[in-house]
Amino acid sequence: MKKLYAPWRTIYARSIASHAKRADTSESDCVFCAQFKASDDHANGILRRFKHTVVMLNKYPYNAGHIMILPLQHTATLHQLTIDARQEMIELASHAQQVVTSALGAHGVNLGINFGKAAGAGLPAHLHMHILPRFEGDTNFMPTLCNTKQISVDLSMIYTQLKPAFDAIELAV
Repeated sequence: MKKLYAPWRTIYARSIASHAKRADTSESDCVFCAQFKASDDHANGILRRFKHTVVMLNKYPYNAGHIMILPLQHTATLHQLTIDARQEMIELASHAQQVVTSALGAHGVNLGINFGKAAGAGLPAHLHMHILPRFEGDTNFMPTLCNTKQISVDLSMIYTQLKPAFDAIELAV
């Protein structure tokens, strides 16, 4: 497999076997919960805090503008959330789709939640919904033939592009 140099992923790669990747990770060991408690939203990629949820950039994006919606409550499943928190997540997913389409010019959007490590959840103990902007031509021969995915994205620039749109959201929930 060919590799593209991506030094910003070092911390993530080293943490693969950490306790934070386990389904039984406690709130005190959860990277998301720690980011919610921190005060520097820009440094943590938090675009906006709502009553029950947070919208934040994915620190290790699959594509430019990859964001996540997370409940403030440390829980692994939707049914453990209050109805209000679930509704807020879905309402924000609707807004997020519009934001990445208009602010980033995305041609399409994938939305998804992985429940459990076997389903692909990198941090299975804290539920998170992915909003993944897609662009025509963002997939090419490299992943198929070279087992390589190229991502050229400046998270600070994406944050600056998306922040005003998320600040303007008024929820109906």
